[in-house]
Amino acid sequence: MLRRILAGLALILALSPAIAQEPRPRNPEIEAVIGDQLDAFEAQDVDRAFSHASPTIRGIFGSPEVFGLMVRRGYPMVWQPGEVTYLDLAEIGGALWQRVEIIDQAGERHYLGYQMIPGETGWKIGGVQLLEAPDISV
Repeated sequence: MLRRILAGLALILALSPAIAQEPRPRNPEIEAVIGDQLDAFEAQDVDRAFSHASPTIRGIFGSPEVFGLMVRRGYPMVWQPGEVTYLDLAEIGGALWQRVEIIDQAGERHYLGYQMIPGETGWKIGGVQLLEAPDISV
């Protein structure tokens, strides 16, 4: 069941970047939410990390422990991030996405898209998508 939910969520997230992008200025509040979740994962504080998830994500996973297990297994670069750089923020298909570069503990680069959802208590993370590395050929 969880696999089907994750597969459906992955499909939705995979289709999102194909839609036109509208660049936005940096948003320190969004960066702070993502940063605090990364710090919480690094400290293995899954309760705090789960508190930054949107109601939809919280409903899918049901508990901080299940959420933490998914992140440990599926997003090891998020569970134990090394260097984090906030790249562009864009509106894509009506949703706000923050692109983040994470250099993991082994020195490998990863690019992730964080869908950000406005909530009553501030920004929440509505999903995370692994992105392809940008083409930087000369």
